[in-house]
Amino acid sequence: MTAVRSHQRTVIRNGLVVTAAEEVHADVLIEGERVAALAATGSGAARAWTADTEYDAAGHYVIPGGVDAHTHMELPFGGTAASDTFETGTRAAAWGGTTTIVDFAVQSVGRSLRDGLDRWHAKAEGNCAIDYAFHMIMSDVTEDSLKEMDLLVEEGVTSFKLFMAYPGVFYSDDGRILRAMQRSAVNGGLIMIHAENGIAIDVLVQQALAEGRTSPRHHGEVRRELLEAEATHRAIQLARVAGAPLYVVHVSAEQAVAEIATARDLGLNVFGETCPQYLFLSTDNLAEAGADGFEGAKYVCSTPLRPREHQTALWRALRTNDLSVVSTDHCPFCFAGQKELGRGDFSKIPNGLPGVENRMDLLHQAVLDGHISRRRWIELACATPARMFGLYPRKGTIAPGADADIVIFDPHERYTMSAATHHMNVDYSAYEGRQVTGRARTVLSRGSAVIEQGEYRGRPGHGAYLPRGTSQYLI
Repeated sequence: MTAVRSHQRTVIRNGLVVTAAEEVHADVLIEGERVAALAATGSGAARAWTADTEYDAAGHYVIPGGVDAHTHMELPFGGTAASDTFETGTRAAAWGGTTTIVDFAVQSVGRSLRDGLDRWHAKAEGNCAIDYAFHMIMSDVTEDSLKEMDLLVEEGVTSFKLFMAYPGVFYSDDGRILRAMQRSAVNGGLIMIHAENGIAIDVLVQQALAEGRTSPRHHGEVRRELLEAEATHRAIQLARVAGAPLYVVHVSAEQAVAEIATARDLGLNVFGETCPQYLFLSTDNLAEAGADGFEGAKYVCSTPLRPREHQTALWRALRTNDLSVVSTDHCPFCFAGQKELGRGDFSKIPNGLPGVENRMDLLHQAVLDGHISRRRWIELACATPARMFGLYPRKGTIAPGADADIVIFDPHERYTMSAATHHMNVDYSAYEGRQVTGRARTVLSRGSAVIEQGEYRGRPGHGAYLPRGTSQYLI
């Protein structure tokens, strides 16, 4: 694939266009930042197109840019902060074929939602290589912050995350969660829940540490599957009482999936998300000792990695749509100097894994392994997150009028994931040594090449902030 760089009129020829709706051999015409037309490859209409830039995608897929609806760039946590900035993290996302992120702005206790949102705008503005939007983490549910929810929805921040975990940090009790849900039922926002019983988990943490169980693997053992399932059930019932839709983030356990499936079977507006780490990693990784017995700290995240048998239930739920989205929960901390804060006390290990660069390729490997179809890959990684969070059809598809966020993806290239070659600002890879087949080769963001034939062409500040509409799944 060769190209003469220009950004006025671009044609992508000879590729297999794969969207959530169809697979078709078609050429794609881009005018400026938007898709102008598609036409069957070799047709008179396609042959008549002229352009400043042409890409030959023969033997490749032409897919929508990925939409990662769960990232944490520069997130303060546990006395440190996530190691990817908006500049490094969005650049890495682009390398992996993701062209839109929805990050989490954080309200500090005692301060306004607006204050938190402004601080995250300041972090991101002028630094992003790809387009970005924000959810709002509510750490302090008060009369004032409930009123602010209405204003943020009007401005395009249409989703709000609350935590049933992390007492003393992000935790909200059931009453506060209910009040936020009641407000969202009126203003059209979507409540996202981190579903773990944080109060009970803290008891188990203290008991484990008192008994000398301090290594990383105990992080997963105390954050029990049943406590994720119990919190998921409780969140669903609170949403039913409020008459509000619910989105459960980073679902990791079979029992929690069952709670969501039961709710959906009842016709409730409940949605679940999972992440690649729960599909491809397990407690086997968390238990890695390494030379100093601490290697498993690399894999500490919450919800935690589960025993491998949970993966079967997660894949099944992705096929049946009981789980609707795969995001990354990208929240990287370097092993040296950051994860090491928890030596001798697993509860002090910063929670989070790197992955924004790996998601699209890992899910393509899942296609090859027979877990999901090609169209389902695009649905989970592009179309549904765009619909869920008010970005569709501008994002998540290839259609006339959509942003020209397009990936020319080589389904045959084999490579080995490694910290030595990834672009995330973190000193290890959660998937070190894993061989995958399929890789983004050229990535366009609003018609401009960010990655071109395996070379970075992007720049900080190209990425635009995206005010969002309300979810297309709200009824």
